[in-house]
Amino acid sequence: MSTPSPGQKLRDAASKGTIAVPGAFNALVGRMIEQMGFQAAYLSGAAFSAASLAIPDIGLFTLSELTEETKRLTRRTELPIIVDADTGFGEPINVARTVEELESAGAAAVQLEDQQLPKRCGHLSGKTLVSAEEMIAKIRAASSARSDASLVILARTDARGTDGIEAAIDRAKRYVDAGADWIFPEALANREEFQ
Repeated sequence: MSTPSPGQKLRDAASKGTIAVPGAFNALVGRMIEQMGFQAAYLSGAAFSAASLAIPDIGLFTLSELTEETKRLTRRTELPIIVDADTGFGEPINVARTVEELESAGAAAVQLEDQQLPKRCGHLSGKTLVSAEEMIAKIRAASSARSDASLVILARTDARGTDGIEAAIDRAKRYVDAGADWIFPEALANREEFQ
């Protein structure tokens, strides 16, 4: 019997209901999360920027740096890792390469967001978004680039903070229609918005 791929392990865990996914900004923290019994871990761009590189979360780390950190995590834990790839490192063709590299490094999911560069932490003001059409093109490129159909393409929208909850819902629906497996509506304000 073959071992399930990282993406399939993540999908299997999530199929049983909501799971808590703590942030792992390095391999040691990833091992601690695994030992505590969690089912997945999240390599946050903000945490990686701050903890590993001591730089602000404005899109300064490179694809090669993120890929290497992903490899370090996936080599030291059996947990599926959700990797925050920020804006995908460029246009749709760059997003395709981002997915290829992170999937090869063992990522279970690749998260892409709809901010313009320079991006900002999702809980800060002053964000600007790319058009929904541009993000849709990135999602399509990401979905097409994966070699394992179980790799999760996670589309994050920051529209709640810029244009309100209805805009975030609209974008999220459009992103799912474009091929995103899961959505991440950033910076929701209350329980009702989550519902």
